[in-house]
Amino acid sequence: MAKYAVNGAGVNKARQLIDAHRYDTETPWSDAAPSASQGNDQIERHGYDGYGEWHLAIDTEASQETKDRYGFPFGDFRRLNRAALVHAKQRASQNGHDEVAKVAGELLETLDRTRA
Repeated sequence: MAKYAVNGAGVNKARQLIDAHRYDTETPWSDAAPSASQGNDQIERHGYDGYGEWHLAIDTEASQETKDRYGFPFGDFRRLNRAALVHAKQRASQNGHDEVAKVAGELLETLDRTRA
């Protein structure tokens, strides 16, 4: 099982997107999640750091500069997706990644307050 730590760069990116009102609250994550080729395009344009900042967690045991290093995506490389945060919180909770679940929940609360 992956050993995840909260990805500060990803959390900061998510907060920036919320503050800029760059989010999607309607599209199911199953429809909004980027494809593998879109992920490859992101890496090609912005490197692994640019790819990683769209994820809430880093697998501390995975090799650097691999997609496997990053977990709990929250957007489509353009906007944050609310359903992705819900999914991340649920999946992290179910798998004992408490800090990731906590940060996903905090981001959800921030997003919902922003929308209110």
